[in-house]
Parts: sequence; structure tokens; C-alpha cells
Amino acid sequence: MRHENDGPDHSHAALTSGTGPTRRSFLTTSAAIAGSAALFGLAGTARPAQAAPTRPTVRPGRLNPPKNGEAIRMAVIGPGGMGTGHCGAFSQFAKDGRANVQIVALADVNDLHAERAKNVIEEKQGTGTVDTTRDYHEIIARDDIHGVLVASPEHWHAQHAMDALIAGKDVYCEKPMTLRLDQALDLRKVVLDNPDRIFQVGTQKMILPKYVNARKAIKEGKIGKPLWSQTSYCRNTPNGEWNYYGIDDRWQPGKNLDWDTWCGHLGPREWDPKVYIRWRRYRDFSTGIIGDLLVHEMTPMIHALDQGWPVHVQANGSHMLDMDMENHDQVFLNVKFEDGHTMLVAGATNNEVGLETMIRGNKANMYLGSRDCTIRPERAYVDDIDAETIKSEDIGNDQDQLRLNWLECMRTRQPAVSNIDLASKVMVAVALATSSIWDGHGYTFDPETMQAKRV
Repeated sequence: MRHENDGPDHSHAALTSGTGPTRRSFLTTSAAIAGSAALFGLAGTARPAQAAPTRPTVRPGRLNPPKNGEAIRMAVIGPGGMGTGHCGAFSQFAKDGRANVQIVALADVNDLHAERAKNVIEEKQGTGTVDTTRDYHEIIARDDIHGVLVASPEHWHAQHAMDALIAGKDVYCEKPMTLRLDQALDLRKVVLDNPDRIFQVGTQKMILPKYVNARKAIKEGKIGKPLWSQTSYCRNTPNGEWNYYGIDDRWQPGKNLDWDTWCGHLGPREWDPKVYIRWRRYRDFSTGIIGDLLVHEMTPMIHALDQGWPVHVQANGSHMLDMDMENHDQVFLNVKFEDGHTMLVAGATNNEVGLETMIRGNKANMYLGSRDCTIRPERAYVDDIDAETIKSEDIGNDQDQLRLNWLECMRTRQPAVSNIDLASKVMVAVALATSSIWDGHGYTFDPETMQAKRV
């Protein structure tokens, strides 16, 4: 395990929770998958059907005003950095009257993080105490909780989400949906086995109106056949990406923090506070730029294009400046879809100038770099295609809107916008790109068999 230099000490943490790890490996693979494909879990498992028991769902009623319907009672697994952000946002909804929601319980292996989030919630919510536990099973077993938000590190997403769904809860799962592809396919099966449960993945740009307008315009033939597209997520972090997650000297494994449970199926390991708080830097625990940053850009683009599953992925990554980080500080992906469309994706933490977000058609090009959706015809089609800018509504904080969408769907029982089908396709691209970067090979995916293969 590589160790990087300490970064600036900001009060921020990425946490997980649960009881001690089972030895059921998430990395079960097919004999047909060779080499590094096994390491990255590119084969699905044959999970039996796992339907949740019948549980009462929240009574119908509009989110606003909150008097129309009972309060949605929710819990958070992993109230660390992002998790505490969610706690603050949902508590603010309650305080402002934007939604009739209450966070009633938290689960985290770090007592200090649980206490911090509890204080944030109780200060804003004003609806009594919030229960805390290290054992997330206590939360999902409660009949009075309607939904569970999973904000644990990537290597715990699948288990936490599956267990919550099987226990009869609606689930909001932070991005990336899972760490490895076999975990994604396992989770996909559990979601499909429980169609009455609401499942949302936290890729907030999915809800931006410009992508809804783009999808509609493409279906109407306004750019002709979508040929290829490009997008990126680039930023410049001189001190090393994710080093700004500060190390707290108060952490004491065995006393106020359960390190073995945090490691889960990737343990046992010696205590390492850098791995614990900066896990996105390490290849065992995260796909780095690809899963943490690029999914925000790729997900709405894949939705807008509607070109089927990724079927061939080639990627490369480099360590240009951040030599201490195991994951790469710049990556480039080439993703081909069932219909032949190719998406080019760039990611970097060493330079903030990315690619222009756009979709090229044979008749016109679509530009998505602003709030609106702009269409400009190709020269050969200027007499057939009108240039236009499709104005898109300013919805404010898109992450808040995705949170509110989950709550609304919990009341209406309509599918959430960032759903399992879309998230599964994104995970195919993420997993195949990650494998390609590490071993230099391309990878294919067969949507019929749900199997990946190195080529």
C-alpha cells in the first residue's frame, strides 16, 4: 500500500458503517473472465431472487406543503463527508418546509462522525433526538423507517443498498453505484426482484433539464443520427486530489472507530488513517477519477443519447504529477455503445480545462456546455435543420432536486429519475475502463449474457 504526504487538515471525512465483514466475496467471477478481469469483478453472479418482505410505505401526499401526508422517516448509513452533507440538506428541507421528512437514525463505524452528523440534524430539524449505532442492520430492521440513504465508501455501497432493499426500504445510493461490476449486477438483480421499492443513484446532473431536452430533441431527429460525443470532468488540485480530507488525531481504532468493519471484504489490514479518509486515492477501494468524478458527466449523457449498453471500452491513465496516488491523476476513455455511438471522456486532477460537452450528429451538432441545449446544423444540412437554442429551466441546486425527487417518488411510487438501468450501464463503462487502464487491454460487454471479456 502506497502512502502519500499529509495534505491540509480540513474537517472532512468519508465514512462507512456496518457489523463485522462477512467473507462472502464481492469479487466472485466467471471462469470465462481471465487476468485482471477477475480482480475488477467483471462477471455477474447467479443470485437467487431476493424479494423484500411486505413493509408499509409512506402514505401518499405531496412534499409541499408537508401537511399533505405523513413525514417520511429516513436513516443515513455512513454520515461522513458526503453523508453529513446529505444530513444537512434533508434537515434543511424539514426546517424550510420544502419536504415533510425526518432523519431519525444514523449508522457509522466512527462514533465521532455519527455524533457530528447527529448534532447537525438535531440543530436544524428540531424534531427530537436522532438514534446512532455502529451496526447498520439495526437501522434496516426498523419498521418505522421508510428510506435509507447510503453514503458509505464505494466498497460498501452494494452490500448496504442490497441489505436495505431486501429489508423493505427505499434506497438512495451515492455514486458510483458500486465499486466493481459484479457488485453492480448483484445490486441490479435485487432492485429488479423488488419492483415496489424506490431506488435512486446520486448522480445529481441527471436531473438537469438540458439533458431531458437533449434526449427529446435527439429522438425527434433534430441532429440526425448521433455519431459520437465528448464530455469531461477536469480540475486542478496542486496538493493532490482528495488530500484535503483531513486526518483527525482523535480517531482510535478499537475504541471510537471499528477499522476492521470499515475494511469489510477488503480486509483485514493494518490501520492506516490515510486510506480511511482518502480512500479515493487507492485502487483497492475506489476507481478514482472515473467513478468519483466522471460518472456525474457520463450518466446524463448516456441518458440523453439512449444508445443502449456500452459494448467496447478502451482507456488509459497516467501519473503525471501526483506520483503518490495509486489511482491516476488523468484518464481518457473511449466507450462504444450498442448502436455504434462512441463517447470520448477525459478526466484530470492536474488541469481544469476539459472538453466541450457536445453530441455530434450527421445533420447537426448539439452543445450542452451551458444551462441550455443548443443545436447548430452541419453545413450540408443548413437548409433542412434550423439552428436553435432550447431554453432549459433554472432548477437551482440540482443535487437538492435529486434528493427531492427521491422523496417525491417515495410518496407517488413512481420510478426515480436516476434509476437502476441507467446506473448499470454507467457501471459497465466505469468497470471496463478501470480494468483497461490497469492492464492495457480493451474490454467488451455482452448485454445478452451480462458478461465482460478482455480483448
